[in-house]
Amino acid sequence: MRPIQLPEPPGPKLRTPEIFEGGVYGVVRRAVVIGNGSPGSENQSIGLVRALGLADKHVLYRVTRPKGGLNEWLHWLPVSLHKNLYYIVRQICILLKYRGQKVLPRPAENGGSVGLKCVLEADVQQIVTMVRQNFEKDGPILVVASGRDTISVASSIKQLASDNVFVVQILHPRLHLNRFDLVITPKHDYYPLTHEAQKQVPQFIHRWITPREPPDSHVVLTVGALHQVDAGALRNAASTWRDEFAPLPKPLLVVNIGGPTGNCRYGVDLAKQLTTNLLSILPSCGSIRICFSNKTPEKVSNVITKELGGNPKVYIWDGQEPNPHMGHLAWADAFVVTADSVSMISEVCSTGKPVYIMGAERCTWKFSEFHKSLKDRGVVRPFTGSENISESWSYPPLNETAEAASRVHKALAERGWRLRP
Repeated sequence: MRPIQLPEPPGPKLRTPEIFEGGVYGVVRRAVVIGNGSPGSENQSIGLVRALGLADKHVLYRVTRPKGGLNEWLHWLPVSLHKNLYYIVRQICILLKYRGQKVLPRPAENGGSVGLKCVLEADVQQIVTMVRQNFEKDGPILVVASGRDTISVASSIKQLASDNVFVVQILHPRLHLNRFDLVITPKHDYYPLTHEAQKQVPQFIHRWITPREPPDSHVVLTVGALHQVDAGALRNAASTWRDEFAPLPKPLLVVNIGGPTGNCRYGVDLAKQLTTNLLSILPSCGSIRICFSNKTPEKVSNVITKELGGNPKVYIWDGQEPNPHMGHLAWADAFVVTADSVSMISEVCSTGKPVYIMGAERCTWKFSEFHKSLKDRGVVRPFTGSENISESWSYPPLNETAEAASRVHKALAERGWRLRP
């Protein structure tokens, strides 16, 4: 007998309840971001969370270190050891100075005594307890961490609550990659494995250099750093900063100046060359806006300010809020960027506008590999002072945050989970 097929009832088709699609246990609705206080690192984590649609559904926890004085020399130590050593030294100093007085209480493991006000302490047990208690109601949580100081926290959360979390570590953790569900890191972090890098260091040091193995299937390689700059953010910035930037003479050249690092060393000599080059291209510019970072040495900023500060075409941001960075990304016609900051360069390269790099020849080790990869892609050009800024050129914008988010979606699906649309 042929079965009777009843017609569908009239009215809108009801969506299948979530419980029959895998239920609450397979839907990721929230994220936890583990930060280290570095804007560059935390920007990467929040950028990924934003690209995944969880911008307003995440909580920021932060791993902090004691700052000032001797602490600036102890940043190479693991966080917990640094804090314990700081506590001991501090207590000894107090005992010597104030004999007989009560000693101070031991600081909290993850920064409770160092002034956290706007974010939560990155306490592993607290986060794991929260994840477990809310799992029945809210389902699994995405954990995104970035930076060396966050590695132990993120891996501990994964170890203690592996059934309730999906842990993404941004930037290479050096060792034990299997402690994370996904690792997102720039391709140049694997530069030590190249033949060229092996020739640069003595043989007896090779065993101490990380990483030691090529990336496996759960490592996502990018060209540069993740960030929060996308088409939507640029549209909003263009609207917000219209009144200030729209009237400026075109083309508008934005100059972003960072600070020297161990692998990109420079000083007053580069500042002088930069000012010479800017004066050379000034006739082809309608206006120039210069921004220093909080890492720019005063001797560098002084040279540039002295040479260019009085020019009517040049505006130098004084560091006061609001920060015009997003407005610059939206309204600039071209950029000049010093070679030291992967994050800064990655952001301007996401615009598709001309990007000129100053000082890339001074970078060594994996930073030289990063600049080579951008140059080979046609994304950047060296800043020589002979450029005509009115002549524009373009390239496919770096869209790596979106690509990394796509890989997170795929990895979640392989686990049987998904992000709530």
